[in-house]
Amino acid sequence: MFSCKPQEQVEPVTSSPDLWPNVEQTTKPWTRWWWMGSAVDKPNIKEHLIAFQKAGLGGVEITPIYGAKGAEDRFLAHLSPQWLEMLDYTLITADSLGLGVDMVLGTGWPYGGPQVEQEYAATKLIVQRYELKKGEAFNAELQPDANEKQPATLTALLAYDSDENFKDLTAEVRDGKLNWTPQDRDYTLYALFTGKTGQQVKRSAPGGAGFTLDHYSQEAFEDYVQPYETAFAKLKGHLRAIFNDSYEVYGTDFTPKFFEYFQKYRGYDLKPHINLLLSDTDNDLGNRVKSDYRETLSDLLLNRFDEPWTDWANRHGFKTKLQAHGSPGNLIDLYASAAIPECETFGSMPYDITGFRREAENIRTGDADPVMLKFSSSAGHIAGKPLISSETFTWLREHFKTALSQTKPEAEELLLNGVNHIFLHGSTYSPESAGWPGWKFYASVNFSPKNTIWNHAPALFSYLTNVQSVLQEGKAANETLLYWPVYDQYNSFKDGQLFFQFKIHSLNEWLLDTPFYETTTTLMKKGYGVDFLSDAFLAKAKVVNGKIELPGGSYKALVIPEMQFMPLKTLQKLIELKKEGAAIIFTGLPESVPGFFEYEQQTEALHKLITQSKLVVTDLEPALQAAEVYPETLVESGLKFIRRSNGNSKTYYLVNHTAAAIDDFIPLNETTTDVVILDPLTRKQGNAETRLENGKTRVRLQIASGDALILKTRKRVEADWEYAIPAGNGVVLDTGWKLNFDAGGPVLPEAAQLDALVSWTQLGTDAENFSGTATYTLNFDTPETPADAWMLNLGDVRESAAVWLNDEYIGTAWSVPFRLRLPDLKPKGNTLKIAVTNLGANRIRAKERRGEEWKNFYEINMVNKDYKAFDASVWEPTPSGLLGPVTLIPLNLETK
Repeated sequence: MFSCKPQEQVEPVTSSPDLWPNVEQTTKPWTRWWWMGSAVDKPNIKEHLIAFQKAGLGGVEITPIYGAKGAEDRFLAHLSPQWLEMLDYTLITADSLGLGVDMVLGTGWPYGGPQVEQEYAATKLIVQRYELKKGEAFNAELQPDANEKQPATLTALLAYDSDENFKDLTAEVRDGKLNWTPQDRDYTLYALFTGKTGQQVKRSAPGGAGFTLDHYSQEAFEDYVQPYETAFAKLKGHLRAIFNDSYEVYGTDFTPKFFEYFQKYRGYDLKPHINLLLSDTDNDLGNRVKSDYRETLSDLLLNRFDEPWTDWANRHGFKTKLQAHGSPGNLIDLYASAAIPECETFGSMPYDITGFRREAENIRTGDADPVMLKFSSSAGHIAGKPLISSETFTWLREHFKTALSQTKPEAEELLLNGVNHIFLHGSTYSPESAGWPGWKFYASVNFSPKNTIWNHAPALFSYLTNVQSVLQEGKAANETLLYWPVYDQYNSFKDGQLFFQFKIHSLNEWLLDTPFYETTTTLMKKGYGVDFLSDAFLAKAKVVNGKIELPGGSYKALVIPEMQFMPLKTLQKLIELKKEGAAIIFTGLPESVPGFFEYEQQTEALHKLITQSKLVVTDLEPALQAAEVYPETLVESGLKFIRRSNGNSKTYYLVNHTAAAIDDFIPLNETTTDVVILDPLTRKQGNAETRLENGKTRVRLQIASGDALILKTRKRVEADWEYAIPAGNGVVLDTGWKLNFDAGGPVLPEAAQLDALVSWTQLGTDAENFSGTATYTLNFDTPETPADAWMLNLGDVRESAAVWLNDEYIGTAWSVPFRLRLPDLKPKGNTLKIAVTNLGANRIRAKERRGEEWKNFYEINMVNKDYKAFDASVWEPTPSGLLGPVTLIPLNLETK
């Protein structure tokens, strides 16, 4: 092995004894903290917060929800003096422990509650259509459909003759009745009502029930926050941020001032074109008016709700954290309106990692598509928001069946796509008096001392902290922008729906089958770092030294994917940037402007501009290379990556989700021989073995299937990285194990001698029903195989294991591959102790088979992953313990 040094460095090199950033509150993972029934008290609050802090969490996000039956006398009404006392105690106690606190501005989700009057409740457009023949008198009261349960008021009465000539008959209505006879021809009448969806807050806590808020109205928002103005003025502790969950305000396509704002935003009166808006066929003019309608909903949500929400929070000293997905609008702009954009994952994704388990009976198919995840991180990157968060692990597995090893690749997928501030979903407040398994939220992995995985969860939290600390340094180093043609979505028929949500659960309706998605995935697979760009942020772009400057950073190129619709002012801005020296790459050219207003003139101007500017479609990769944008060809090895810049240094987070181990020289888009490797599992670091080939850096890496490493370029540390080469197949430690059950329930099984490693569920009824921790002990002599060092490979672990050698703690094996480097072995008489913790599945199965009921919650109570009644009694026993084979692997060590 060798390394090749150039005669001089292109950039100065930083030497440091330690390249790990300081661990801070925000570098640690946080957790959503469900307050069931808000039945909280000071001793249990303190106990929970201490447990969170000791385990390595950085903070909590409080969401009050429905309560547990039997605890009604402890319920605290939302915003009552007693509730506020508990909140303040939480803030002060958390602060004393170095924890942060966020909270939902309400209970459950979405925003709403008892303070929301009908006037400010979520609103919808109700339409009644009447067909009148020439000379046919209409003398009747105008009312919405009888199936409408909420009150509605007539907003307009509009008439169209058979030639589509328009009349506004609103002034003809007296006391809700119309007395009118068409004299000249047949007419279609549209009675437009401002109605209410009637949606109530989902999963509301005591004192939090009520109508969902109108999310298109600043007046509604300002009225909604009045109780919080009063309540927060009494708090002594500090709240970091307020949170707004995914947009789940359903069927709301209107607001009382909609027509007023439509004319302001779109430049024309919508009323004369209601017949086009409500057209139930897929036609150009109807789709254009629908596009304007949908864009107006987006503008209202952004300008009249999300931005005022952030402004209000900032005036009170809070940050905002927003999940924009599900919104009926431009996700990039909506995410960017908050201090911390937040995405989410739901369900379980597949991975090819050797030994990774994803049993069909325990999962629901996930939707953590990397392209979808990048909407939130792109918003943060282009807007200059340093933190991008995620609601993580929602429905990752069936209840009581999520192992720590199954969380790691799901979290890594988020981190690889720009998230650097993970929020667990979640932790349920449960008083000690609730016993085991305690109170539990119906859709989350329960990160709580009541759950067995908590025993080794600090190892997961440490890993996430190490990665996040690095991914919060510097800035994202993506060099390519990709324009999102949202107008292709606005301007499509979509079965005539006026209200269309950009949801993570329906990507096939708006994302997966688009040229934008295809271009994004092509770029990512080839190793290009990409961020998405909206029209609004494009308008803010400047060209500085040939690069496109945005509030959050600079980019070498902007790619325009194939599309149908683009606003004229967007094309004008693109040509302006191009003339100023920016690399604008068209892989498609727009065919038309979107919307209805003066669309013929604007489309003509669009085509003229394309011709005059000599815009042509170009091949993507040659155009990127001409802009000096080059891919990270390391992806050809199968590695996934994200790259950040910190001064003159680049940081690479590399993850191996393939089935094969990698031991090779991996290329980087750098020209330096100074690269430091950092291991986020162990915090080890060392100078890498490197080569320069054709002016590019190659770094020797060893990454097992399921593992990850961090690289920092133009850095050096005191020690060189050790490369470990197996010196043989290893020695299997298969007999002579002693097994002792240490802690758990429902009862501790008797100790056992094992001649072979098998699931402890085979050792009798008590062991079959047991969930907790058991210690395996083995005495062994060092094998005679020559070796510089030894690796302990635990094989199949169900589900995590802490290891001691000769009474020295070695580490915790909690993720695939379950292996640890051992210190020096004694020639004779080594003692290996392995404390294995299994899942809670077998204990809950036994509890339900005994007929002991624990599911005593209001509203949804408990459901399984498919939202059906939860029944663990039908489960087969879940394999538990050390299944092996446990192998001692001899290693030869090399340094560069």
